[in-house]
Amino acid sequence: MRKLYKFYLLTFIALSDFVAFAQPGDDDGGGGLEGGDPEPAPIDSRLILLAVTGILFAMYTFRKNRREA
Repeated sequence: MRKLYKFYLLTFIALSDFVAFAQPGDDDGGGGLEGGDPEPAPIDSRLILLAVTGILFAMYTFRKNRREA
């Protein structure tokens, strides 16, 4: 009986994914979504700082792992 409950739970979680991300339809029969396109997100100059920080962290991690091995 416990396996049956697990199966029901797994089935519910797997099938609820389709409903959770469904987009609403149009009432007028048109093929588009409601409203226009949103404004594009600006690319900030801090993105370079994030990339440099990521590279430095990767170098630190590689050097630390190489010393331990």
